[in-house]
Amino acid sequence: MHNWYLLYCKRNEMQRAEVHLKRQGVDCYYPQVTVEKLKRGKPSSTLEPLFPNYLFISFDPEQISYTTIRSTRGVMQFVRNGSVPSVVDIEIVKSLMINEDSDESRAYFMQRFVEGDRVTLSNGPYSGIKAIFKEKDGDNRSILLLSMLNKKVTLSVENKEIIAI
Repeated sequence: MHNWYLLYCKRNEMQRAEVHLKRQGVDCYYPQVTVEKLKRGKPSSTLEPLFPNYLFISFDPEQISYTTIRSTRGVMQFVRNGSVPSVVDIEIVKSLMINEDSDESRAYFMQRFVEGDRVTLSNGPYSGIKAIFKEKDGDNRSILLLSMLNKKVTLSVENKEIIAI
């Protein structure tokens, strides 16, 4: 029976471990988030692992042994509870996949809203204010139409601050 486990990988060798594990028929997953950094004075965004050096894997221990997984290049050890590798609840992995900040999740977000949809801002200075989705503003932002002081105002906000009503 396939279960999800958590592996601790050698420093900067998570991708190597993933490649070798996939060759062995093991499903691998590591959640990523977009991190904003300054490079040469200009802002740039890069995807980085949410849990550096940790890799979620799914396999059947009756078909592939723990020793085979542990001896794979790039792998240090299983995260254990005593001497037994800990099983990760599938709901935790699904939740991470749903909330992941990747190109796929951004594409899903942009398909979710169309012009005229009613939304609410979740945090920031405009938290709790209702607005109307107008259009996307690049990959990470959207333009909303707000009614403030009896005037229609357009506002560009980050996609992660928008919640559907």
